[in-house]
Amino acid sequence: MMTVWSDPEDRDGTRRPVVLYACVHNSGRSVAAKVLTEYYARGRVDVRSAGSEPSGRVNAEVASVLAERGLSTAAEVPTLLDGGLVARADVVVTMGCGETCPVFPGRRYLDWSIDDPAGQPREAVARIIDDIDQRVRALLDELGVRVSDAR
Repeated sequence: MMTVWSDPEDRDGTRRPVVLYACVHNSGRSVAAKVLTEYYARGRVDVRSAGSEPSGRVNAEVASVLAERGLSTAAEVPTLLDGGLVARADVVVTMGCGETCPVFPGRRYLDWSIDDPAGQPREAVARIIDDIDQRVRALLDELGVRVSDAR
């Protein structure tokens, strides 16, 4: 059975799932999830992230831990979560933004209970990113996207 996704902007004529990660500040958890998803999916998923109260920059510890793993957050800019982003997503993953996330029929919603990395020591941030990494891989597997491990 072929899945038809809501966003047709792919390169080879097949539809790609659209995943939106949302947290409060769009500076830590959702950014890490987006960067990890982009890395593992290699263009087979359209990934977005946003926050209900976006901060002015990406969390420095999150950026540093991801950089140690060869992943950059340089292109990430905290973005305001709005109905348009949710409406264009097939899967919406919330991480602490709760009821501020608009709900649209026909979307799959997941709520990942993940600690906020803000103000956490480096070891805790690394554990949080490890948790997000495992969840991202599992989600991609559920979406039928083969994960690439090459770094």
